Amino acid sequence: MKIRFFSRLTWKGEAICVDIFRRPDGSYGFDEFRRDPEDGRGWYSIGYHGDQRFPSEDAARAAARQAVAWFADLTA
Repeated sequence: MKIRFFSRLTWKGEAICVDIFRRPDGSYGFDEFRRDPEDGRGWYSIGYHGDQRFPSEDAARAAARQAVAWFADLTA
């Protein structure tokens, strides 16, 4: 079973995003990613929050709001 993504909110012309996801074990998480179109590597983590585990999507989203200032501003 793969990680299931619940939502992605992008910022700065879709160069930065926060993903909220559910793992196969039922826990939830989030991470902040960036992509630089000119280098073609795709999305890579810049937040390093992906190892944190939460009991619900709401808890993961609340933690993302505390950890990522622009995400908090866009989802207020």
